[in-house]
Amino acid sequence: MPIHYKNIVPWGRSYSEYVNMFALEPGFLSCKILGCGDGPAAFNAVGNAFGGEIVSVDPLFRFSKPEIEKRIDETFGQVMAQTRENAGKFNWDVYGSVEGLGKIRMKSMRQFLSDYEKGLEEGRYIDAELPFLPFGDDSFDLALCSHFLMLYSDHLNLDFHLKAIDEMLRVAAEVRIFPVLEMNANRSAHLGPIMERFPESELITVNYEFQKGGNQMLKITKE
Repeated sequence: MPIHYKNIVPWGRSYSEYVNMFALEPGFLSCKILGCGDGPAAFNAVGNAFGGEIVSVDPLFRFSKPEIEKRIDETFGQVMAQTRENAGKFNWDVYGSVEGLGKIRMKSMRQFLSDYEKGLEEGRYIDAELPFLPFGDDSFDLALCSHFLMLYSDHLNLDFHLKAIDEMLRVAAEVRIFPVLEMNANRSAHLGPIMERFPESELITVNYEFQKGGNQMLKITKE
């Protein structure tokens, strides 16, 4: 059974997963970083606690902490069930099992929730969404997009992807997108046209592979 969600679901990944997915180099926390579509990930909470300067944007951030927590609880079982039914599409070396994955994901989302209200006050969590970002040109060194562009290729067409990447490049010197596969572990049909449109793009093999074959990140630098 293919994996399919009617809507984009809130699903948070850990700080260490971000470091590995995006091949973040030592010292990267000295950069100004923008996370696009971060949802309830722990990257902002942990990275800023380590002294970083990370801002996350997501339409999820228009909601209160109790509302987000309720949404996570409502979708957690659905995501776990679809993952279990499609377990053969994933690499279980790190997580061990669907239950092990669930524990790591929920820990990451709890880290986000514990930081959320403080982060709102500090302007680290901003209610905004691609392809329109509320920042001036060149506001960031690096823009990251985890598990949104290309993963949701069935929901977001090529035109949306191109506009979103243009906007990220407007506000940041470099863009990194992970994964380049869609939900069912097939390479996104948008990848080829994206790389043709942005000549300063390259695929980077990373030290992270949960979706089978999903160990590449797209890196795009401003021309």
